[in-house]
Amino acid sequence: MTGYTMLRNGGAGNGGQTCMLRWSNRIRLTWLSFTLFVILVFFPLIAHYYLTTLDEADEAGKRIFGPRVGNELCEVKHVLDLCRIRESVSEELLQLEAKRQELNSEIAKLNLKIEACKKSIENAKQDLLQLKNVISQTEHSYKELMAQNQPKLSLPIRLLPEKDDAGLPPPKATRGCRLHNCFDYSRCPLTSGFPVYVYDSDQFVFGSYLDPLVKQAFQATARANVYVTENADIACLYVILVGEMQEPVVLRPAELEKQLYSLPHWRTDGHNHVIINLSRKSDTQNLLYNVSTGRAMVAQSTFYTVQYRPGFDLVVSPLVHAMSEPNFMEIPPQVPVKRKYLFTFQGEKIESLRSSLQEARSFEEEMEGDPPADYDDRIIATLKAVQDSKLDQVLVEFTCKNQPKPSLPTEWALCGEREDRLELLKLSTFALIITPGDPRLVISSGCATRLFEALEVGAVPVVLGEQVQLPYQDMLQWNEAALVVPKPRVTEVHFLLRSLSDSDLLAMRRQGRFLWETYFSTADSIFNTVLAMIRTRIQIPAAPIREEAAAEIPHRSGKAAGTDPNMADNGDLDLGPVETEPPYASPRYLRNFTLTVTDFYRSWNCAPGPFHLFPHTPFDPVLPSEAKFLGSGTGFRPIGGGAGGSGKEFQAALGGNVPREQFTVVMLTYEREEVLMNSLERLNGLPYLNKVVVVWNSPKLPSEDLLWPDIGVPIMGVERSSGPHRGLPWPLPRMGHPPSVLALQLQLLL
Repeated sequence: MTGYTMLRNGGAGNGGQTCMLRWSNRIRLTWLSFTLFVILVFFPLIAHYYLTTLDEADEAGKRIFGPRVGNELCEVKHVLDLCRIRESVSEELLQLEAKRQELNSEIAKLNLKIEACKKSIENAKQDLLQLKNVISQTEHSYKELMAQNQPKLSLPIRLLPEKDDAGLPPPKATRGCRLHNCFDYSRCPLTSGFPVYVYDSDQFVFGSYLDPLVKQAFQATARANVYVTENADIACLYVILVGEMQEPVVLRPAELEKQLYSLPHWRTDGHNHVIINLSRKSDTQNLLYNVSTGRAMVAQSTFYTVQYRPGFDLVVSPLVHAMSEPNFMEIPPQVPVKRKYLFTFQGEKIESLRSSLQEARSFEEEMEGDPPADYDDRIIATLKAVQDSKLDQVLVEFTCKNQPKPSLPTEWALCGEREDRLELLKLSTFALIITPGDPRLVISSGCATRLFEALEVGAVPVVLGEQVQLPYQDMLQWNEAALVVPKPRVTEVHFLLRSLSDSDLLAMRRQGRFLWETYFSTADSIFNTVLAMIRTRIQIPAAPIREEAAAEIPHRSGKAAGTDPNMADNGDLDLGPVETEPPYASPRYLRNFTLTVTDFYRSWNCAPGPFHLFPHTPFDPVLPSEAKFLGSGTGFRPIGGGAGGSGKEFQAALGGNVPREQFTVVMLTYEREEVLMNSLERLNGLPYLNKVVVVWNSPKLPSEDLLWPDIGVPIMGVERSSGPHRGLPWPLPRMGHPPSVLALQLQLLL
């Protein structure tokens, strides 16, 4: 009772509860230990058994792990994919190895072929060298044969006559003088060099009467001329200046004739003499009209029919610019083609012949009967009618506002001063030139002055009167620069002028500008033209120009042209056949006798622009004033010459019987190196191109690190000469300058 009470009260019961707790803890520990033992021992065994029995399943697709071929055991599921990749890579490696072996075999075969090609190239080089030796020997043999067949000739000895009588048959009349009966060819052999002796006008009486400006200009140009010599004994030609005279000096014809016959080398009849009468004013009188000039040539601006000897005397231009060069900056440009006035004319006729209008006869009636003595009145009426019609803006004035200039009878006098006339001509498309009404007057200084002023400012001359003899008419093609219309066609002049196209007008204006600059502008050009005409008539070659060394600009070549991706694509531009062979050297033209030229190519000037074409003639370099007489339509000296066709294809088309030639590109540039390089690259692949010459028109040379493009042909840079030898030929071997292929000059207007 006491124990039960104690148990209920917690006395002795605390000990029992403690025992129960201990017993339960032991049971838990034992169970936990057993559980851990089972997990640690039996679970791996069960898992191993399950896995080994799972690999023995019948379906092969359900096998995840297990032994495989090669005794490789995979332990991860996705390793299967890696194994498959390995198998495919192994197969590809085997295939690549097979291809590598095939390529190695092909490389070995190609190496054998390369070795064989090298041997064949060496053999070909040896054969080529042997062929070159054979060709060289053949050339030497050919030259030896030619030398054996051609006799060795030396220059003929000049046999100058010691007596005054040259043995020339005297002409029946002075008017019958021509070169064959009034000129002594024995003093001018082909190899003489055309020596010219100029008399000193100060040593004669008439020399003190000459215009000082004309005399000084003549003496200055004579001293600088290449043909002038001081040895009168060997001279071919003798030149004497007799005009223009000072005002109011009047030299009587008998006195002037006496002084001419007293010249030390006149030789009784004055053969091989040229009497020059230059005029600066429109009223210059004909000093030699009643003077017997014998067999001497006369060169002046005023001629009468009874005085002029065609093919013997020379009609020269007036000497407007005596001691000063013309101001080329004041010359108007070539464009626009059409100007304010269609045509202009200013003049006043002091004395006229019989007037056809006063007789009240129609034009048809006059043509049925005797021709009218003077058409000037009809010209006045027709031109005034055109002016009043208002179809075109024209200006014609037949009465001078101021006092007209003195003139010859039946000649239209000039109005106003020279500056005023030039200002009007600058506004004129055409300039009318009415020839004198006297048919006996071949040419007058007034007409020549009008022609000179019209060409100077670019007004196309329209000459009314076909009987007139224009300056140097037997040598110059005046139909390319002026219109010569008979006076009876005055009613058709307006229609004719309106029918000309702009291209024809521009071509005539350019040609007129060329004629003025080359033959009329200065005293040098006039004197050189006179000598060139006589020299060409007697068939003496021109004196060669002294060669001057050109200063070449050193430069380096860069990458090949066409490799710059920034260069613009030219598209499918067809450049024609391109020669793959190296530049071909054209043969040098050895002949210099102008009348024996077999191939003649007419030259021309192109329209103005950045590209200018200048053809080369088959003649050696000549003076600018002689270029026209030798077949060149430009005022530029030929650099070289040839006698054949252009390119391999053209040579083959002609049967291969002409030499093959190429051309040279000349580029004028002023710094702007980037633009120059781009222009050079555009020449890559140009057919028949031989070389490129870059004329550096600047005192500052290009930079040393500048790389020039490689266009497949040589590029040569030269400095432009600014001294007295400016414009002379470049003394290099003549390569590719045929007359049939135009040499291209690209002027980069920078």
